Amino acid sequence: MYVALGLVAGLALWLFYRFVLERRSRRQPYVAPAEADWARHEPTPGPLRHRLALVGDLGAVATDGQDPVLNLLQHWLGEAGPASSVVILGDNVYPTGIPALAHPGRAAAEKRLDVQLDAFRQYAGRVIFLSGNHDWNKGRPDGYQYLLRQEAYVHEHLPAAHYLPAQGCPGPVTLQLAEGVLLVVLNTQWWVQNGPRPLGPEFGCTVSNSKEPFAQLQHILAQNRHQQIVVAGHHPLYSNAMHGGKFTTKQHLFPLTAAHKKAYVPLPVIGSLFPAYRKLIGAAEDMAHPRYRKMRRRLLRVLHQFPNIIYAAGHDHNLQYFHYRQGHYLVSGSGSKTAFVQPGGKATFTHEHKGFFTLEFYQSGEVWLRTYEPGPGADTPRAAEVFRKKLLPVAATAATLAAAAPAGSGAAS
Repeated sequence: MYVALGLVAGLALWLFYRFVLERRSRRQPYVAPAEADWARHEPTPGPLRHRLALVGDLGAVATDGQDPVLNLLQHWLGEAGPASSVVILGDNVYPTGIPALAHPGRAAAEKRLDVQLDAFRQYAGRVIFLSGNHDWNKGRPDGYQYLLRQEAYVHEHLPAAHYLPAQGCPGPVTLQLAEGVLLVVLNTQWWVQNGPRPLGPEFGCTVSNSKEPFAQLQHILAQNRHQQIVVAGHHPLYSNAMHGGKFTTKQHLFPLTAAHKKAYVPLPVIGSLFPAYRKLIGAAEDMAHPRYRKMRRRLLRVLHQFPNIIYAAGHDHNLQYFHYRQGHYLVSGSGSKTAFVQPGGKATFTHEHKGFFTLEFYQSGEVWLRTYEPGPGADTPRAAEVFRKKLLPVAATAATLAAAAPAGSGAAS
């Protein structure tokens, strides 16, 4: 009995110590030691081929015109001009996407989507919308109808925008952003969604089972080795945040604060049961969940075969970058919310802060990752940059681009 009490007391003291450390480091940018000198490196001066903004989880943006991320994004749009694109990485309307016309939440949902569409009306570049779990009514069985309503609404109110993959199909679909720059889009929610999901030619889909998209993706990547490729989906493949099974010490030690922010009642061990469930078994939106785990495993099996692929996602409400097995994995899900992200591990960079990532593709072959975070006011829409990195070196990329594919082997559709 005394041994058990001693273990509980020891665990409580250790958790409290971790809690104090986390309080000091929360919301501070983390950069891996190998990249500590990142600020000394700048892109080589030269013309840009294309600029790409990757913005996730905008679904809770302020609708009064004062949203800091949306205002920063509009500033970026004005700078980027027509030789640019924006990918909205899903979870576009919280909490449950676009409900039916008679639903009491319909007006609020439309308003949240309208402010996003309004931001792009004067934009000359491409706008690409993806869907996330919240757009499918948080994965509930009637989510497909919610997705179709949102897609129709975007096409009606911003006809030039792309909503990909169309009709809720799993994909993959491709979009040529610029010469030598290819976007490939997957509907990752399709694999974790409950209820009806479109499949087969009667729905306009190019695949007839859940495995075919990965075979098609492998074919697309193999046929386009001469291009710089960005694969986009809502769900991350690596994450140091909640959907990757990472929780704060506070959530372990003071679990009742989830219900009331001042309920600091220490419940060591008991408080760890919910985080343990999310890490080991998982809700439908977690990497640990069997459907998500299977989708992730199959997707990584393909991506790991192709060096220098960039995979971009949202879902977790923070900014994260991983360079792993010659691939580049981004989480850009803090468009309207922020949540805890654990530093270290496989991550090169993490930050619990609102903002988004951009990719800059240079004529020289360089590709740079940049962080955009809101500044303190209208006069300074962008805060000081907290991280940037050259993802594709000049030598390797130029050699890849020089090895042009055989005639007629352009992007698959």
